[in-house]
Amino acid sequence: MVKLTPELINQSMQYINPCRERELDLRGYKIPQIENLGATLDQFDTIDLSDNDLRKLDNLPHLPRLKCLLLNNNRILRISEGLESVVPNLSSIILTGNNLQELSDLEPLTAFSKLETICLLINPVSTKTHYREYMAYKFPHLRLLDFRKIKQKDRQAAQEFFRTKQGKDMLREVTKKSKLSAAAALAAEASSGKGRGSDGGRFANPEDMQRIREAIKRASSLAEVERLSQILQSGQLPEKFQHEKDLGQNGSSHNGSEPVAMEY
Repeated sequence: MVKLTPELINQSMQYINPCRERELDLRGYKIPQIENLGATLDQFDTIDLSDNDLRKLDNLPHLPRLKCLLLNNNRILRISEGLESVVPNLSSIILTGNNLQELSDLEPLTAFSKLETICLLINPVSTKTHYREYMAYKFPHLRLLDFRKIKQKDRQAAQEFFRTKQGKDMLREVTKKSKLSAAAALAAEASSGKGRGSDGGRFANPEDMQRIREAIKRASSLAEVERLSQILQSGQLPEKFQHEKDLGQNGSSHNGSEPVAMEY
């Protein structure tokens, strides 16, 4: 396995692909996890991470230029929540030949507002009952699913199905599984020592994560965006991150029970 380092990124092939987009080729290195993509300086429309050993789609830095992720033939079984805030213009994601199991595993992708192309061929999830109806219903801008067009009649059929009792029950079940899966992932990270950072920080709660996302939007430098993105994707809140009302003028701690803004 090869670690995804800034040096590897800089020496990998970079070219204009047939779609006339700038592409970074990181295929076939057996990379075990995504890291250091901030070294790309957001210069690419497409990043190809096919034929590696990724198990999770996570840890992406702020890459507003990125439109396409190629992730064929990895071992991805989990997609992290909140990625839509760091790659907001993603329109195509190719996940052929991975290990996504349940419809609930795809819920994090529903937050992307510009996704038009998704491929999940050779994933267990693509064999689920009502898979295509679910995708047509949950992704209103989707044009191609598994390289087949989503037609208007497909979308209408999906809407009709999810108005039935069976469809509504299915949506509830998917939502329930998604929440349980997210909770299990957080618990696993906490129990593996990720609940507190090495600097004494703590595991970020959903309110903290939202504040970090808002801070990314307000960031005035690439370095600040990269730092905040790393915190967002790790889920670890460093000890130095304090709430504005948690500390008094003399440094004494307050209750901190009410929602407050975060200092950066």
